[in-house]
Amino acid sequence: MDMSQQAAPAVATPPAPGSGQADGRTARRPLALRLLARPEVGVFLGAVAVLVFFLIAAPSVRQGSSMATILYQSSTIGIMALPVALLMIGGEFDLSAGVAVITSALTASMLSYQLTLNVWAGVIVALVVSLAVGAFNGWMLVKTGLPSFLVTLGTFLILQGVNLAVTKLVTGNVATDDISNMDGFDQAKALFASSFDVGGVEVKITVVWWLVFAAIATWVLLRTKYGNWVFAVGGNKDSARAVGVPVTFTKITLFMLVGFGAWFVGMHQLFSFNTVQSGEGVGQELIYIAAAVIGGCLLTGGYGSAVGPVFGAFMFGMVNQGIVYAGWNPDWFKAFLGVMLLGAVLINLWVQRTATRR
Repeated sequence: MDMSQQAAPAVATPPAPGSGQADGRTARRPLALRLLARPEVGVFLGAVAVLVFFLIAAPSVRQGSSMATILYQSSTIGIMALPVALLMIGGEFDLSAGVAVITSALTASMLSYQLTLNVWAGVIVALVVSLAVGAFNGWMLVKTGLPSFLVTLGTFLILQGVNLAVTKLVTGNVATDDISNMDGFDQAKALFASSFDVGGVEVKITVVWWLVFAAIATWVLLRTKYGNWVFAVGGNKDSARAVGVPVTFTKITLFMLVGFGAWFVGMHQLFSFNTVQSGEGVGQELIYIAAAVIGGCLLTGGYGSAVGPVFGAFMFGMVNQGIVYAGWNPDWFKAFLGVMLLGAVLINLWVQRTATRR
């Protein structure tokens, strides 16, 4: 036999279509498992359960006005929970989000009142300040390599101190002055804090903004290149950078989105109450993060949705107001939130294990 001759490689013939054979790795999973793989499924079921529970335990919840109040409470949490959730999908979180809301409101109020400007001037400057705070957090993170916990904890303390000190220095008090009589106030209130009537029930405009922002965030995550970048940097930033994902740009813009959310909620608070208490906002960051976690986002990044935090925020609003309507001691609210958070984490863990099990 000629030594130069080599055996021809064996060629595996694929099974003919309809032969009944299937590769276990590519076999289509059952619909139930595919649904469980969605990060918002667990929180949706939880939100339905909480709603049914309070519909039974607190009959007044069934009234339209009560549900409008619940949706309003949910929207003020949900608007901030959305960018916080995007940031968590990107692998980071922001402890300064709560006080950043107050920083935004204080900036707009004091600038407008002390300089006797149209309130829109204060609104625009507050937006610039909020975006700058977010950009600073993101820049510090990518340049130093420090964990976002440490970076944003530092920002939290800085903003908390500045809010109190500057407000006392400028106004001589811990709260800002009433701006309800200033130029542009009515127009700004219509945008950020107005209400409209639906079947005789007064609904806050923040509910509409909440749903609009949720729809935009969902579209960005699922239909745009930027959404792919968010998931990529949250999953593994080194691998993402290796395939050309602009990690620095993505991280910084995610923090700036949190700044935008803080600005919007801050403007709502300002034009709802006409004045701002400088010491508020502490602890709210944990509510926003918890709403995102309950909504299916992982602290490790790379997993989550924009729809889940909508249901997470609704659960918060439902429990917050449902306890009141049921006539229970409101001191139990934090305990309920803790149970909800732990329950959501366990459900999310079970859902992931079930969805990935062959």
